[in-house]
Amino acid sequence: MFANYLIGLREGLEASLVVVILVAYLVKTGRTHLLGRIWAGVAAAIAISLAFGALLTYGPRGLTFEAQEAIGGGLSILAVGFVTWMIFWMARSARTLSGELKGALDKAAEGSRSALVVVAMLAVGREGLETALFLWAATQAASRDNASTTAPLVGALLGLLTAVALAFAVYKGALRLDLGRFFAWTGGFLVLVAAGVLSYGVHDLQEAGILPGLHTLAFDVSHVIEPSSWFATLIKGTLNLAPAMTVLEVLVWVAYVVPVLTLFIRAIRRPSPQPQPAAAAGSSTATAGSTATAGSTATAGSTPTPTTSSTPSKESVR
Repeated sequence: MFANYLIGLREGLEASLVVVILVAYLVKTGRTHLLGRIWAGVAAAIAISLAFGALLTYGPRGLTFEAQEAIGGGLSILAVGFVTWMIFWMARSARTLSGELKGALDKAAEGSRSALVVVAMLAVGREGLETALFLWAATQAASRDNASTTAPLVGALLGLLTAVALAFAVYKGALRLDLGRFFAWTGGFLVLVAAGVLSYGVHDLQEAGILPGLHTLAFDVSHVIEPSSWFATLIKGTLNLAPAMTVLEVLVWVAYVVPVLTLFIRAIRRPSPQPQPAAAAGSSTATAGSTATAGSTATAGSTPTPTTSSTPSKESVR
């Protein structure tokens, strides 16, 4: 349940902060009449995510056991791919996300009426689809182990509610999150969670007869750790590791964790990019109140002065 809470918290916080940035920017720039389009895009993203989750849940029913296991294994591996991409994308883009969103918002506001709806829908919908896919994989794992299939959903819902509350507090200025540190710690833990989902997906493909080695166990400590014990349930619920695992499951787990965690640590330790120097005097003309370059402002007849670049981890969105 904790792993799914963390999924809901992280994905929900990403989506909520996107909405906070978009809403706060429209309010700051006096374009509150466009807020309805943002909320329409958010509602569309939520509806699409729920429909996708329902399709995953009810679509495979009526198929043979082997077909269900093949679909489950393939989608679990796809979920791992999405989550891995999300982890590295956030590690790379957290510092510039605010500026990129504001640039896209300005372009959309100047375009058609539906452009702002699309911007909000795409920004929020990506997290929604990833969450739906990952939760489906978690409920499939719980179902296979005869565990509660509602626990992953409850955990994710609590995480989403926590994320919305945190984002609202950020918007009101009551809370400043160090998002860089938050995404670093949760990203590292999610690498381990994704590795467990990957090994579970491989097990499904073994049961479907697509991959070999279903009965070749790497270890079996069921006689030491009771599969129904609280400890085994905790490890299974967070990392998807079982007291008995096949050789291929273990190899895949290690082959994923070692390189991905190493690359992730390198990514979060990479120093922040230095702001680009302002354009030389005379190379561009700026009017009062207009933006000279990304991250700098200028008034007529004055030299552009660099300012701190907008990042979701440092910027007040009030």
